[in-house]
Parts: sequence; structure tokens; C-alpha cells
Amino acid sequence: MLRSLFLQATPDRRQTHERNPRRKWTGRPQETMTAPTSKATFEDSLRQAHAMLQAGRAATAERRLRALEAQFRGEVNCLWLLGAALLAQNKIPESIATLEGVLARVPEFAHARVDLARAYQRAGRATQAREEVRRVLEKIPHHHLAWLAYGDALVDLEQYADARMAFERARLSDPQRKHVEEATAALVADDRKTSERIFRNILQADPSHVAALCGLAALSLAADKPNDAERLLRHALQQSANSPLAWRGLGQVFMALGRLKEAEAAARRLIRTEPENPQSWITIGAVSTRLMRQEEALEAYEQAARLKPEEVRLRISIGHIHKTLGRRCESEAAYKAALAMDPGIAEAYWSLADLKNYSFGDAEIAAMQQLLTNDNIRGSNAAQLYFALGKAFEQRQQYADAFAYYARGNALRRLDAPFDIEHFERRTARIRAFFDTAFFVKRAGSGDPSAAPIFIVGLPRSGSTLVEQILASHSRVEGTMELPNIINIAHQFDDMVASRDGYPETVATAPLGLLTALGSRYIEETAPLRTGREHFTDKLPNNFSHVGLIDAILPHATIIDARRHPMDSCFSTFKQHFAEGQTFSYDLEDLGRYYRCYLSLMDHWDAVLPGKVLHFQYEDLVRDPEANIRRLLEHCRLPFEPACLSFHETRRSVRTASAEQVRQALYTSGVGHWRHFESQLEPLRLALGASLGRFE
Repeated sequence: MLRSLFLQATPDRRQTHERNPRRKWTGRPQETMTAPTSKATFEDSLRQAHAMLQAGRAATAERRLRALEAQFRGEVNCLWLLGAALLAQNKIPESIATLEGVLARVPEFAHARVDLARAYQRAGRATQAREEVRRVLEKIPHHHLAWLAYGDALVDLEQYADARMAFERARLSDPQRKHVEEATAALVADDRKTSERIFRNILQADPSHVAALCGLAALSLAADKPNDAERLLRHALQQSANSPLAWRGLGQVFMALGRLKEAEAAARRLIRTEPENPQSWITIGAVSTRLMRQEEALEAYEQAARLKPEEVRLRISIGHIHKTLGRRCESEAAYKAALAMDPGIAEAYWSLADLKNYSFGDAEIAAMQQLLTNDNIRGSNAAQLYFALGKAFEQRQQYADAFAYYARGNALRRLDAPFDIEHFERRTARIRAFFDTAFFVKRAGSGDPSAAPIFIVGLPRSGSTLVEQILASHSRVEGTMELPNIINIAHQFDDMVASRDGYPETVATAPLGLLTALGSRYIEETAPLRTGREHFTDKLPNNFSHVGLIDAILPHATIIDARRHPMDSCFSTFKQHFAEGQTFSYDLEDLGRYYRCYLSLMDHWDAVLPGKVLHFQYEDLVRDPEANIRRLLEHCRLPFEPACLSFHETRRSVRTASAEQVRQALYTSGVGHWRHFESQLEPLRLALGASLGRFE
């Protein structure tokens, strides 16, 4: 196992580390060195080997240690580290033999015994692992690493209650506990810089520290770097295979990466060891939500609420699930229950507004306005109140007041989540230049042959949820949700260069076999969302930038561009408080320029992939539903079914902002609604420029 410090068996060093069982070593190696110079050289070489092991270079460390062991036969420090290096490479039988040899000579060598327990555990010998660790804990009851190894063995033995106790004892006995708690508090307070500094200081002293690795992974995940987070958590699991902290983090990472099957496995694993931990049930709820198992998600969130009844946000989550399931009354009741628990929770007000047809009373409007005078209501909380008030005044046809609230909410969101429109325009131009006709000719025949996916792209609030609802009413189509998988693949190409801006150019380095493998990975990762129907939808609007990538890895996939008049589309986006993403939507000029980038890309895909994308205009659908639905189904190579015309009667989970709207028959009131705000939207009109002429 990687250690924070190489330990010499000298009396002063034993005394120095007497209070820290993590670093304590009580063995007495045989002195095989005769000259001071050779001893110093040996110790220096041993430290170098240990540093290699700490840096993850176990194979290199093994070679160095074998050379040292050949020179200084029987030196137990060298043999211990050799056993650890073998363990790090999963050379389990050799590791066990080496560590058993060390302990036969120095039975009180606690670290070697803990590593032997870990080797036994990996070999499936959990009972022996447990007994080895018990021997350590009998003599050193505060040995942090021994408690971790004990917890691992007990999980494998399905002694989950005892395992929970062991992991808690590991936390309490951690010599870095104070610093871990300081870093965690900083992370909770969103002081990421301080949190990262403390976690990195811990890892500088001990690169294998499980809690610090998990903390740094949480920071990576918060910074939208899930691949970095996974790497850190995998390293943590090398130290403690069943660490609940690491598995909680991995569950979140898998969700961020769209690897839902693995996310579910991680969550179920946690439930075994932490059935009374509300966070485990919250993880189950989040995973089940993503897997479209809404009833399971509701049960999980309600279980978490029973375990932690004071947590108001669980009421919000329960309300969201009811909304997804189309249970309007239950959803509204859950949001109001949250407000009863905490009258200052802004998210509950916005959640009510996001039901789209909820009417705020005078008392509720006054309460929101009063909250905005509170200095403690700021940032995203204040923004949600402004968006909710905008909706309230828009319903009352007080359009100038409504726009003022929307504008203030967007200004706050833009401070929290700035957007570089110029960078996006440059990236759009790069995508057009890279994915030219020659690209597709050269890669003809590549990609996974599946025709199952139906991608619905475009801009938010342009009718993509409506298109999905129509298609999901067909007997051969599974309606899923907005899936992150294509974006994650694009991010992987981004990360191939130091600047993390390698996409799309790095796609040129991908051989045809890799493109096919990426398509197959997409099909595999999305499999848990499907129930056996021939097709399924992926309606992440932002995939409009990645039509070229989609065609390269899934050439038989269907692509639909859900399009709406730019003034209605952009203003509807401007009115929406997005929980995450869509940061381009918080400024009218950015919105107009973004829409022009979108149009330029869709025009480009028409040029290089003629006939690939169906442009499906919302206004045309409203004007002539049957003709346009037939055209939609024909593009998807599906026979007409009358259920698609009565899509609003289809009972299914819908997770987007349009959940309530797609459960209603088609209506025309949304067409041209922007004109109520015509004077305030002049910056948007100017930013859209000549593109508006295409829709007049």
C-alpha cells in the first residue's frame, strides 16, 4: 500500500510516531549492512522506490526493490514495500507470499499485516483478512488503515452493520481528520480554492489518503471534470475497496458520465452498507430518476425524507418526481410543504412557477418580494425569486414588470455562470470547417450500425419535448430524456489536448474502429433506459453542434431539428431558470448570436449530410398537426399511428420544463407571444439580424 512516509526502524522515529498509528512501525529489521556509506545509500534507494510507489509507478518500484533485495537479503522494509508494490499491480499470490514472509520474521509489523489483510481480501479470503486486521487492532486500537481494511473485509463477509462501525472508526482515527473536516467545510461553503489547497496538502504528505482523494474528486466533479474525478476515486478504491465515501463519489461520477448501469450498481452497493444513511437513498433516487424509474425514485426520496425529516430540499425532489409522473396536485402539495417548512426557500417558488400554469396569489407575490429585501437571499436563490415573479406578473399581463423581473434574474445568473459567446462562435466555425464533405467520404462505413437512436436537437424551449412526446406515443419508440452521452464523448476529444479545447480537430486522430466503438458504447450506456422498443429518443438540444460526430459513430441514427421562431424561442429561453447548463441564455445579445450559430450549423449539416436532418417547425405543427406528424414519422421510418395525434393522452414520465405543456392538446397561444415584450426585446432582434428574415 502507498504510504505517506517511509519509516525507518530507529528508536527516535518510533517515539516520534507513537501517537500516530498510521505511521507507526514496531518491527526490527535485521541489520545486513556493515558500512555507514552502504546503509545511507540503501536508505536513499529505498526512499526513491517508495516515492515511485506513491506516484503510482508500482512496476518501476518493484524492479528497484528487487535489485535492492538482491543486494541486502532479508531487509524487511524492502520486503514490505516489495509486497506492497506487488499488491498494487494485482500480483496477489506473490504479494501474499512476500508479506507472509515478512510477518513470519517480524510478527508485530502492523503495516505489513494490514497490507497482507488487503491482499487476502483481494484473493477472496475475507475471513483471513478480518483475522489479520483484528490482530493489529488488538494492539493498536486507533490504527486508521487497519479500520479501513477491517471494513473492507466485513463488507465482503456481508457483515454490513459491523462494516459501518469499522468505517466510522476509520474516520474518527484518521490522523488527518481535522484537516479533512476543514476542507469538507470549505467545499460545502463553496470555497473551492481553500478546500482544494487543504486536500492537496494532505495528499502531498500521503498520496493514498482515501478521504482526501475523495474530496479532490468532489472538487473535480464540481468543476465538470468527471473523468478526473473517476481517476481519483479509482485510486481511493485501491486503498479501500469498499469505502462508502469513494462509492458515493463514483455513483455521482457515473451519473455525470451517463454510465447509468454502473451508477445504479454503485448506489445499490451503498444501500447494503448504509441503509440508514439518507445520502445513500438520495443517490438511489437520483439514479432511479435518470433511469426513468420514477416510482423507485419517489420511494427512495421518501425514505430519505423519513430518515432526515428536516431536510426541506427532499420535499422539492419529491415534488419534482410527482411533476415528472404527471401528478400535478401532489407536485404542488410537495412544493408548498417545502415552503411551510422553510418560507424562505426560493427554489420552491420557482418550482411552482415552472409548472407553467400555476397562478400565484397576492400573498405569495408579496412574500417573494419581501424575501428579496433580505440580504441573505442572493445569487441563485434571488434569481429564482426574480424568475418566479416574472412569471407571476406575465400571467397578470403586466408585461413591463414581468420583463424587469426576468432581466434581473438573468443578470444574477450571468454573474454566477458567465458565457463566452465569442469562443462559441469560433468553435462553431471550427466545427463547420472540420466536418466537411471529405470527412464523411473518408469515414464511410464506420460507426455502429444501430438505427435505434432518434436524436432531437435544436435550442431549448423550441418544441423538442413536444416532438419527443409525439414519438413516444408510437408503439415502437421509447421516450427517454436529455442524455449527456454525446456531450461526454465530445469532452473526451476536448481533453486530448492540454488546453482542453481539442474538439473537433482531435476527431481526426480517431481510427475507424474507434468511431465504431464509440457508437457501440453509446448504445450500451443507454441500454438501461430502454424497455425493448425498437427506437429511443435522445433530446438533448445542444447536440445540434455534434451532428457530424453523431453521424460518424452512429450513421443510421435519425436526427430531427426542433425549430421555432427565433424571437419566441429565445425569449422563452430567457424566461427559464435552468438548474445547470444553457449559460448562453442569460443575455439577450448572447441569445441572438447563439441562435445564429445554431442556424449556421444546421445549414452546414444540410450541405454536407443532405437529407440527414429533418427540420420540424413548431408553428407548422400547430397549424397542421396531422400532416406534420405524418412527415415526422416518415422521416423516422415509422408507420403512422393515431396515438401520435393524441399525444397529450400518453402517460409517461417527462422531466423537462415542458412537462405540463406536453400533457395538453396543441394550442396556438405561444405563437408570437414575444410581441407582448417587443420593445424590451429590441437587443435580441438586433442580435438575430438578417436571420429573422427566414422566419417572417
